[in-house]
Amino acid sequence: MQIHVIQQNQSLFGIAQAYGTTVEDLVEANEIPNPNNLVIGQTLVIPIIGSFYWVQPGDSLYSISRRFGISFQQLASVNGISVSQPLQVGFRLYIPPRPKTKAEFNAYVEPRGNTVAPELEESAREAAPYLTYLAPFSFQALRDGSLKEPLLNDFPAIARANNNVLMMVITNQENDQFSDELGRILLNDMAIQNKFLDNITATAKKYGFRDIHFDFEFLRPEDREAYNNFLRKAKARFRQEGWLISTALAPKTSAEQKGLWYEAHDYKAHGEIVDFVVIMTYEWGYSGGPAMAVSPIGPVRQVLEYAISEMPSSKIMMGQNLYGYDWTLPFVQGTTAKAVSPQQAIQIAAENNVAIQYDYKAQAPFFNYTAPDGKRHEVWFEDARSIQAKFDLIKELKLRGMSYWKLGLSFPQNWLLITENFNVTKRA
Repeated sequence: MQIHVIQQNQSLFGIAQAYGTTVEDLVEANEIPNPNNLVIGQTLVIPIIGSFYWVQPGDSLYSISRRFGISFQQLASVNGISVSQPLQVGFRLYIPPRPKTKAEFNAYVEPRGNTVAPELEESAREAAPYLTYLAPFSFQALRDGSLKEPLLNDFPAIARANNNVLMMVITNQENDQFSDELGRILLNDMAIQNKFLDNITATAKKYGFRDIHFDFEFLRPEDREAYNNFLRKAKARFRQEGWLISTALAPKTSAEQKGLWYEAHDYKAHGEIVDFVVIMTYEWGYSGGPAMAVSPIGPVRQVLEYAISEMPSSKIMMGQNLYGYDWTLPFVQGTTAKAVSPQQAIQIAAENNVAIQYDYKAQAPFFNYTAPDGKRHEVWFEDARSIQAKFDLIKELKLRGMSYWKLGLSFPQNWLLITENFNVTKRA
């Protein structure tokens, strides 16, 4: 496969001809929301085996081969040319596909309200073939050690049908807010804690969960070691059942990082105790803050490089957003940006006839537009380039894989590029 960025005056027909594919295949693979109104800067994933490269001024067979990680002899052979043949600018070279690495993928799915929307279940069905884990969000712990269950509907059946490990996500949320007081009770009252573990075990057996995932946030700093001890106890309990245990961690860059989100999350201890962690490397650009990339590559790298200094890289799943935000400008504290899928972002750009730009430092696409009411907007989202940059980082740092927050917002290019880069591990 290949990523193509739309240039001025390009059409799907011309792009299909250049890559030896069809308009229909381009539209279907990318679920293009604007096939008759392409946007400059919009990305397409070209659904071909391998890729093509057009020779640029200053290129040589050797420099091109190094760029794509193959030998110049192999590059010459697959293109039927001599190793000594001069290359003309504009000459098209075929680049064979690169070897894939193994990786695991998780996706959270969060039903809201009193029913599960059919569209959300369909999103889970579409994603499940590319996943190792499927994680309904969430079982909320109660102060007496019991559990408030989420809507599960067909999610266990979807996981079984796709050889996904069903992940039991447990949070210390009350009224949809993380509670340090609830965390204090669960981590320090041994009678309630034992009942809590009993209820988790019974529920996991009932539904077929095989990874128990604790997303305990905004804990009191003084409960750091209590949390570690709880995880050790839970690990011993769940090992008897043959289950995995995992945790979600705030995106830290040092062991001493201050702040209620960070201090009770002990990277080194979690790395020693649990089977894997999900690090929430997103929300630098968030709905209640100023416009910026949701998960800029620099801060993401900084967090992950710290993480691998404290735990094995094979235990780390990079957190990744499947959404972007549309901010009204100028940003005013107390206002909220609207969440948009990558597909919706492209449609907004097309409807407002504005080009999509790309921030190479953040490795993220963005654009500005003026709404019919005259207000200015700024949109940051994800595209094939930004997700490929994250996949490259996974391979560079030898991470376990990636965990998505959350299903329900369409991003077909992400799933295409998983198959191009990785062999997805199936544990079921």
